[in-house]
This record gives sequence, C-alpha cells and structure tokens, in this order.
Amino acid sequence: MLYDISRTISPDIAVWPGDAPFSFEVISRRIGESGANLTTLRLSPHTGTHMDAPWHYDHAGEHPADVPLEPYIGPAQVVTIERQHGGIVPGDVAMYNLRQARRLLVHTWVSDVPDNQWPEDFPYLTVEFIDWLAALGVVLLGVDMPSVDRFGDLELPCHLRLHQHRIANLESLSLKGVPDGGYELIALPLKVDGVCGSPVRAILRAPR
Repeated sequence: MLYDISRTISPDIAVWPGDAPFSFEVISRRIGESGANLTTLRLSPHTGTHMDAPWHYDHAGEHPADVPLEPYIGPAQVVTIERQHGGIVPGDVAMYNLRQARRLLVHTWVSDVPDNQWPEDFPYLTVEFIDWLAALGVVLLGVDMPSVDRFGDLELPCHLRLHQHRIANLESLSLKGVPDGGYELIALPLKVDGVCGSPVRAILRAPR
C-alpha cells in the first residue's frame, strides 16, 4: 500500500508569508491533432512538501543537485505527537522505540490543516531534540510543519543543528490518515543546481 504524503501544489496553496505564490501560465495549446499543451511554472523551491538544501542557510552548503540521495529513500518511522505548540523535546516521543528509526517523520495537528491555509503557532524542533536524534543515528527528519524552526526565528538554530549532524530534512509533509509505524520513504529532490531547496513527491510504502 502506498501513502502519498505530499501537499498538492496549486495556485491556492499557502506559502511562507512573503514568499512567491505558485502560479502557472499556459503558453501553448494543442489544437486538434497539432501541437501540444505547454505551461510555464513559477514557484518558490519551498512550495508545498519540500527539502531544504544546505545552501538555504549555509553559504558553503550544497544545492539540491549535489546533496546525497541516500537519506531521502529507505526505511522510515512515522510517529504522532500530541504537542500543540512550542518546542518538541525527546519526551514528546518517549512512548516510541526509535532505536531503528534512521528516518523519522513527525506527525502533528498541522497535517489536518488544508493546503490553502497557513497554520498558526505550529510546534517546532529544538536543538535538544535534534542532538538526541543524532545520537540515535537518524539521517533524515521530516515534519508536517512549514519549518523545523520557530516561526520568525531568523537565526535558524534547528536548520543549522540538523546540518551540523548531516541530517537531511523534509518540511510540510501531509501525514493525515497515515498510521504510526514503519514504512519505506521515497522523497527525492529534483536535480536543480544553484537554488535553496526543491519540492518533492513524498510517498510511503507500507511493508507487505
């Protein structure tokens, strides 16, 4: 069984306040048996479900075309936390056995927010939580929130701590209706050079 855990990109999708909205333009239409339908897309790399490339917060960091792909495909564990607001700490997932969780996907109430609405006062990661996951050997952390950092925190401490531990991150997942447990994650970034992130089509494959 497959779970599509990607937000749908459309002109209605909510984007980070001040970021470029998604739009497209039809530049050519197929007429009868001639020609083809062609469109031009305009969007931020952080539209919908996406990965943050290290260059997003580190001048010396990689662009999506250069990041290792291994973290974005492989065994993953989905966990639901009850925290509504504030910083996520290890105690929020104390009920789960995460010792085999090389890729961790955090499910919060934000997954219930429609694609066209911006979540207010969403929970966010803490440096303590990231250090704890690094000690467990986690290589990718995915969240359903728009950011791993607190909204408005321009210092980006959690982005930087994830990068320090070489933990890849996914943001704005849609985990509504996905039971907690183990899956295979496939969420590859586009091979785009020179930019700060990439939309992904993230899916989970349940074990047979």
